[in-house]
Amino acid sequence: MSPTLRELGSVRSAAVVNAEIRALWAKSGSRLSAADEAKYQLLLVEWAAAVAAERAEDTDPDEEAGADEDTEADEEAGAAGAAPRAPRTSPVLRLTRAA
Repeated sequence: MSPTLRELGSVRSAAVVNAEIRALWAKSGSRLSAADEAKYQLLLVEWAAAVAAERAEDTDPDEEAGADEDTEADEEAGAAGAAPRAPRTSPVLRLTRAA
């Protein structure tokens, strides 16, 4: 198995990157300069990579093999009135620029 990005040390945790993003916004007073906005964009990319790496680490290869079984169990649970599990998807980030 090939090493993950985290094992190679090239991705900080999503929590660490998120803290840096929050600090950047706090420091800026909710208005980013051009330089801070460029840093923010890089941090967003790093945060997304960290989240993806953490999700990949959380995924058990045995779970992937039994994906069809999970789908059948979800359908049965839905038929019984229980809510099925939500699919793992990434939220879409939409950036707006201040006028």
